[in-house]
Amino acid sequence: MAKRDFYEVLGVSKTATKEEIKKAYRQKAIQYHPDKNPGNKEAEDKFKEAAEAYEVLSDDAKKSRYDQFGHAGVGGAGGGYNGGGMSMDDIFSHFGDIFGDMGFNFGGFSGGGGRQSRMVSKGSNLRLKVKLTLQEVAQGTEKKLRLKKYVACKSCSGTGAEGKSGYSTCTTCNGTGQVTRVVSSLLGRMQTAAVCNTCGGTGKIITKKCTTCYGEGIIQDEEIVTVKIPAGVAEGMQLTVTGKGNAARRGGINGDLIVVIEEEADAELIRDGNDLIYSLFISIPDAIIGTTAEIPTVTGKVKIKIDAGTQPGKILRLKGKGIPEVNGYRTGDLLVAINVWIPKEVSKEEQATLENLRNSKHFTPQPSTDDKTFFQKMRNLFE
Repeated sequence: MAKRDFYEVLGVSKTATKEEIKKAYRQKAIQYHPDKNPGNKEAEDKFKEAAEAYEVLSDDAKKSRYDQFGHAGVGGAGGGYNGGGMSMDDIFSHFGDIFGDMGFNFGGFSGGGGRQSRMVSKGSNLRLKVKLTLQEVAQGTEKKLRLKKYVACKSCSGTGAEGKSGYSTCTTCNGTGQVTRVVSSLLGRMQTAAVCNTCGGTGKIITKKCTTCYGEGIIQDEEIVTVKIPAGVAEGMQLTVTGKGNAARRGGINGDLIVVIEEEADAELIRDGNDLIYSLFISIPDAIIGTTAEIPTVTGKVKIKIDAGTQPGKILRLKGKGIPEVNGYRTGDLLVAINVWIPKEVSKEEQATLENLRNSKHFTPQPSTDDKTFFQKMRNLFE
């Protein structure tokens, strides 16, 4: 099912301020909070949906990309941050800071239902630039990226301990990774949780460190990651591949891979948004009597007809031969700008021929109203 518009999810306009967006999210989070809607899957989905919308709209850079490219601008390759793809505790930990003044903490809390879980750490993100040709941008592509990153230690399965007897349950938090307290809030009496200082939220104490990772649970290694890049991406756009960043120390969830798009300049075609521009040079005879020409496109060459009497500066539009929008709604055009090549040198015979033509009525400039209107439009286009 297609994702709903983030502004619609939070019930705000595109001109909403950060404070208005924050306030709207708080209201949605309270309305659909799992502790107020126990066992209600629909409410939980709406809670996650609101978290995803707030994560994007509260960040200036992500909001700008979303306004320009829609959902693909903040996800695309791997789904990006997706509230529906994270656990409830991940969301609580990610956004808990904005609820501090309400008397409860989203860092793993329970509202009397007995739900309590160990704090989960997250590895750091990786950022990588990927260069694409114009053809790859137009058609979409798949890239295999070799990453140097932290991965979970295979010797200890990421625990940092040597064997099953290499760690023990933390006695401070009894293995939960949290210490709890009961406070009053707008939702009633709430049980809040903070990270256990003794075990750092892991719930375990290492008694014998792994000899491969020395107790860290991660080692440096290489991984080949396949990234699908949709057609229509643009210079500077960022795609997020969830879970392909660095592994977290001693368990937890992986960070993300941020893929930054770079475009290579094409030798023949110039990109202008979703349109492409090609400069075609023709001779004076071709402009006068007409001809055909081969034009490069992102999918191969095509032939076009140049009508007799074509004027310099005329623009021929090839519909649908440009770049598709990243959301897939429409495809740009290829604009062929006609340039008439004027030779700098001619032979004596050619000069004599031109002298004979100089005073011919057909070679005397007589621009029509349409010609003047066309050139004014061109002037407005490039001003």
